[in-house]
Amino acid sequence: MRTDLIRKTALTVAGIAATAGGIAGPAIAAQATPAERAVQVQADRRGPGERELGVRYEAQPNFYFCGPAAARNALSVQGKNIDVAAMAKEMGTTESGTNSINDITPVLNKETGAKDAYRSVEIRSSTADEKQTEKLRADIVKTVDNGRAVVANIAGTATDTDGNTHSFEGGHYISVIGYRDDGKVVTIADSADPNMASYRMSVDDLADWIATRGYSTS
Repeated sequence: MRTDLIRKTALTVAGIAATAGGIAGPAIAAQATPAERAVQVQADRRGPGERELGVRYEAQPNFYFCGPAAARNALSVQGKNIDVAAMAKEMGTTESGTNSINDITPVLNKETGAKDAYRSVEIRSSTADEKQTEKLRADIVKTVDNGRAVVANIAGTATDTDGNTHSFEGGHYISVIGYRDDGKVVTIADSADPNMASYRMSVDDLADWIATRGYSTS
């Protein structure tokens, strides 16, 4: 197994589901057991200008649990194993999805055990400007250096560093679990497709992917 990628799991992805409210991710056709879905990846590792956290990955069990699943994967880097359904209930997640990043942040704080461990940051414009992108880069570096993952609400289409396209026109949630090149490139854990559970993306592209929405950061 490559040490820089999360291992594939046994789930099968049925396709993209665009739902009312525009926040849910792909539907999962077949479900594996928790043991099959939760896979330990590389240990926390560091290098000059880079750090990547170990995450116990789990794919989302249905098309609208991307918010709780992203939060669950993010919390797993702290050694926590939170039930996705319980988190969904706290976030008010329905078949329309999870309303916004502001519903994710309080749950991250509760499960982290610190009232102000996380805060919500919005990028309200249709594309991120240089200042917003630099703030995102700095927030990711700081959060990961603190041993935590960032959770981001994204929408639209973006391309990773391997040239693969990720399209969530209705919206989606992801976890950012690492960075390299001082945060110019970030590592994403994505609950939508276990066959592409982890990938890297430039922070510029991620900022534009987040635009009109927001992210939870330390």
